[in-house]
Amino acid sequence: MINITFKQLRYVDALARHGHFGRAAEACAISQPALSMQIRELEEGLGAVLFERGARQVRLTSLGEAFAARARDILRAVDELGDLARASKAGLVGRLRIGIIPTVAPYLLPAVIGDLSRSHAGLDLSVRETQTPKLIQELTDGKLDTAIVALPVSEPSMTEVALFREDFVLVRPQGDSAEPVPSPEMLREMRLLLLEEGHCFRDQALSFCGLSTTRPKEMLDGSTLSTLVQMVGAGVGVTLIPDMAVAVETRSAPVSVARFGEPRPSRTIGMIWRATSPLSRQLSAIAEVVRRSAETMRRIHAGLGPGEAQQGTLRTAP
Repeated sequence: MINITFKQLRYVDALARHGHFGRAAEACAISQPALSMQIRELEEGLGAVLFERGARQVRLTSLGEAFAARARDILRAVDELGDLARASKAGLVGRLRIGIIPTVAPYLLPAVIGDLSRSHAGLDLSVRETQTPKLIQELTDGKLDTAIVALPVSEPSMTEVALFREDFVLVRPQGDSAEPVPSPEMLREMRLLLLEEGHCFRDQALSFCGLSTTRPKEMLDGSTLSTLVQMVGAGVGVTLIPDMAVAVETRSAPVSVARFGEPRPSRTIGMIWRATSPLSRQLSAIAEVVRRSAETMRRIHAGLGPGEAQQGTLRTAP
């Protein structure tokens, strides 16, 4: 019987991900020689090579690919044993690893963190901000418990819970504030500033304008919404941003904000987690806290009191 240790499975997973002994060792917080020795001992026990060693890169063999995939499944299953124990308790306590996309994080996180600290005193939040494809991959790999993203993600292995819907608004130079709001057809003829490729918000804005995801020459890309708004203030072009970003991003730039007529461009923000997660019930409760945080934020930005009618562009998702 081959003696494979849990530690070796983690080392195989790290080396498969990083393709480099040094980076894998750093990720595992051990020395490179120690990791190399563990991998070699595992291969000797198996009687087969899992990795092709190159001068600068390490590649998986065909057996190594199958082995690494199975090792990842085992590691995720072991991690979920801990979640199973946490799920047996009345409330969610301990570490919660939550991911969030960059076009939501700066605006919603402060309210969410404050509300979660009050409603779940025993919760230790760990936040990861990155683009949707990476969040989905890290959820799949068990590195995250849940993520706040734009829906749908259309992943059969994920549970999706819609939280709220918000409109996109047009940001243009201050001097254009009296001009009519351009139609999607007119926007195609303007210099449109968008987030760089990889952001789902970019694709949603392009879809509204009826443009393909291929970058036209007259368009300019930015890495953050803040960069786009500042470029508009400098007279470079126009851009679209989500409504939740307006209060933060437009306060220090000479720009004007215009709202589109119907049908308005919008997105649905929601939470996702693995459908197999033992924490599904607790994560549903967390989703309700996030939903309330978003509504509270909308009221503050709209200047509404707690008993006033709901008007505005953050709407509870069905």
